[in-house]
Amino acid sequence: MARKLILSIDGGGIRGIIPACALVRLEQLTGKPARETFSFAAGTSTGALISAAVAAGLPATQILDIYLNRTRQIFSPGPPWNTAKRVVTGSMYSAATLHRVLAQELGEASEWALNDSPIDLLISAMRVSDGKPWYFVRDNAKNSKVTGSLNLVDCATASAAAPTYFEPWPMQDPVSGKLVDGGVGVTGNPVYQACVEAFYYHDGYVPAETTVVSLGTGRYISVENPAGLLGWLTWVLDTVLQAPEEQQTEIVARHFVPEGLKLYRHDFTMQEDIPMDDVGSIHKLRGYGEEFAKDVPWEEILAVS
Repeated sequence: MARKLILSIDGGGIRGIIPACALVRLEQLTGKPARETFSFAAGTSTGALISAAVAAGLPATQILDIYLNRTRQIFSPGPPWNTAKRVVTGSMYSAATLHRVLAQELGEASEWALNDSPIDLLISAMRVSDGKPWYFVRDNAKNSKVTGSLNLVDCATASAAAPTYFEPWPMQDPVSGKLVDGGVGVTGNPVYQACVEAFYYHDGYVPAETTVVSLGTGRYISVENPAGLLGWLTWVLDTVLQAPEEQQTEIVARHFVPEGLKLYRHDFTMQEDIPMDDVGSIHKLRGYGEEFAKDVPWEEILAVS
């Protein structure tokens, strides 16, 4: 019996280039869109944008092209104006612009509700008013059936609205409030929540018949101390968004690998810190992504699945 494949992608802004390159390599090997390889895609922040695009059937080359050629629209204007805007308004960039770019790229799928997705999805976000985490998924017989009618682009935009980078994104009922990046909390890496959703709230997934591929967006290990208020603010936010990366993978390994789950976790160690909005590093990130793509053992993953 063929194993189900679950794809999980971390948050990381512009560094989404790195897992996008890995998906390009996968599609070169299989000759088909990632949507036909994975039955479930989970993502937080930039991972949510990629997961939405995978569900919509976009080829990975197009997903990568969005990062290479359209992120300058999203992360605009650049310094020094964005820093001043951050201090005055609490954010630097327009979530409405992010929403518009994603809707344009998804085409007809931009009108989809989550229930219209041909594969399972999990997109994480957090409500500002009470700190409640939201996990946007399709309705099914085992869950509470409250998020499946929400618009796919709205859910992905809310998940990507990182505090102080983008203003919160307003959502309709049943959320009824403004939401921010799902990485604020523990789902910067959504792999554990994806497994909980799959194994506890679906009939079609069991650990012994499932493979999970968890992709990071690049990490940088530094001992330097931030300087100044904005330096520390950025450090705190980035740490909050990135700290759960390996923790969540370890929880999955402890809970589900003993039950037969095959888990592949891959990330890339960068030689320098690249902020999530650094469009000047696009080509460097593409180089990192192409290196990373060679290290993800897609042949092995496909062979065991």
